[in-house]
Amino acid sequence: MKDSEIIVIGGGAAGLMAAAGAAMNGCRVTVIEKMPRPGRKIMITGKGRCNFSNIKPWEEFASHIHPGSGLLRPAFYNLPPEKMSAFLEDNGLETVVERGDRAFPASHKSSDVVDTLVSAAKKAGAEILCGKEVISIGKRVDGFSVECSDKSTFSCKRLIITTGGLSYPASGSTGDGLKWAEGLGITVTETFPSLTAIVPEGYKIHNGSNGQKHIDRNTQMTATGKSLCGIQLKNITVSAYIDGNKVCEEFGDIDFTDGGLEGPAGFRISRKCVYAMIHGSKVSVVIDLKPAVSEEQLDRRIASLWKEISEDSRSRRMGHHDRFRILLGKLVPRELAGTFLMYTRGDDVRKLAKALKSWKMNIAGYVGYERCVITAGGISASEVKPKTLECKKIPGLYFAGEILDLDGDTGGYNLQIAFSTGYLAGQSAAISVIQARTFPSLQV
Repeated sequence: MKDSEIIVIGGGAAGLMAAAGAAMNGCRVTVIEKMPRPGRKIMITGKGRCNFSNIKPWEEFASHIHPGSGLLRPAFYNLPPEKMSAFLEDNGLETVVERGDRAFPASHKSSDVVDTLVSAAKKAGAEILCGKEVISIGKRVDGFSVECSDKSTFSCKRLIITTGGLSYPASGSTGDGLKWAEGLGITVTETFPSLTAIVPEGYKIHNGSNGQKHIDRNTQMTATGKSLCGIQLKNITVSAYIDGNKVCEEFGDIDFTDGGLEGPAGFRISRKCVYAMIHGSKVSVVIDLKPAVSEEQLDRRIASLWKEISEDSRSRRMGHHDRFRILLGKLVPRELAGTFLMYTRGDDVRKLAKALKSWKMNIAGYVGYERCVITAGGISASEVKPKTLECKKIPGLYFAGEILDLDGDTGGYNLQIAFSTGYLAGQSAAISVIQARTFPSLQV
């Protein structure tokens, strides 16, 4: 049995920062990662560009955190976005800040972020063991034991679990830490996919049998889905309705993909939509394609365009429907015009302004953990001490990252949550070990 002062289970964003934070304080640290390489999920963040943080002050940052920001606050102030950027810069990675206060590596390569984090952890003295799957953890008189599937065993004084949630299981996040926590009597709040595609009715070949709302991303698209797939709509407003009641509204961009409705604004409404569907509510979205103008202003603009088209010699021989398509092409992306007509089911010029301002789609389901960005829910905030992230019920046990009941909007918030909580957990565990060295009576 190999002995370490601190073991970190999980070599993702939170785990690597926990290892760095603990090792920098002079503790013997071992990271155990079941995948062949650490940081697998970081590699796919931001479509490979790795939006690693958002440089907003706490007051603004906190408004993007769910279900509440209280648990995150001490960790954020201990390692705020600016300090995280400085950490990467000090370890050789140049960073840049782009639109929306989003921070990226200057290279826009997620692999550079992973390499920098791994290098920083190793430089601090942490050992990283990959290809080792932890199958059980146990409490000992003097700390904890860890058993791996290859029969190797480890012991430690302090244990930090950073195994992530359930999103992107191909990256290694399969909920192991959540199962261990429940086995130890630790409360885990309900988990569900967040920042994921929501699927409009008629988008996928899905019969909704048995009330199933999870629609696998690989489910075949209908002709309507194929006609929408690939279209990006910029500067629109999308609102979510649950059982007919408007619950949120977001301005920005949406993308229609092979999964469904995504994009920054689509992702931001997905959390409430998915939760509602899981609990049996009916969900719909309304897209305002022209949020900058009122319906009355848009109606006047449409009337003017219609007059121009009707008086144009090139369109005089056209029928009403063909002229209407020309009109629509002047108001929405041309690739959207045909499908939009299918949804609105009419070519009445007098009703077009209203249709453009309130394009309604009923939602049939959502893409699940197989391709969602983040897991909502996790270790309850009531189970950990915010100032250290130590488990209240089991001293010496710490949690950090996506395993916690903390998730953020798209835009760099989730990786910053992982970095800040991981760093605080690592530092806290190290301080506890150092105190126990000096005062043996403080041993767990």
